[in-house]
Amino acid sequence: MNHAERFSLRGQVALVLGGSSGIGRQIALGFHDAGAVVVPIGKTANKVAEVDAALVARGAAATGYCADVTRPSALTNVIGRVMAKHGQIDILVNSQGITMLKPAEDFTRADYDQVIGINLTSVFFACAEIGRHMLERGSGSIVNIASLAGHRGFQLSALYTMSKHGVLALTRTLAAEWATRGVRVNAISPGFFMTPLNQTKMSQTRKETALRRTPMHRFGDLDEVVGAAIYLASPSASYVTGETIAVDGGFLAAGLD
Repeated sequence: MNHAERFSLRGQVALVLGGSSGIGRQIALGFHDAGAVVVPIGKTANKVAEVDAALVARGAAATGYCADVTRPSALTNVIGRVMAKHGQIDILVNSQGITMLKPAEDFTRADYDQVIGINLTSVFFACAEIGRHMLERGSGSIVNIASLAGHRGFQLSALYTMSKHGVLALTRTLAAEWATRGVRVNAISPGFFMTPLNQTKMSQTRKETALRRTPMHRFGDLDEVVGAAIYLASPSASYVTGETIAVDGGFLAAGLD
């Protein structure tokens, strides 16, 4: 296999949770361009329809589904539908997520249940349920979208930060547990991207601080995450598991401001 082929996803079925907006949407489109059959999953019907239309415009025939994957029955149902239609799931991307910004002492139990439920609980059960199919086949690649907040303490983001630390711990644990059974599990920690998730929630002061602490002194472009996702899902990363790629403009590498 030459190196161009090793970066190809041709013949692979990729399920992208959170694939109708932000980073997940961009990865879904990039996976299609790399040759995969892409199935984006989103919670909002009009966003799923929009990414479907974008995929069809690129020549895709796959169809996305609208589902709230925090609900066990909805997750099981959508996995069943994808398996019935395509017969396999070769790649899973967990890109679903929300954030809330407030002092730690002001978070409520409802806030906790919502953030942890979407950002961590749904990721675990998606990995577990789809992982069973991959383990039965003896092959598969899971790419979890983590965050810089999984590596540092972020003020005003206690729940989000907890959840993303959990995603990294889950990634490493599953990678070690499944390494001899053909399933690789890796993560991407994006830096600051002005997605709908944080564009309106970050104050101007917080945005300025993020830019100042990022050595490249700019926000990322969503396309700049896609290459890392394709690499981790592709045969080129066949000996890579339990790793996290930071796509962050140098944020985690920097020391003094």
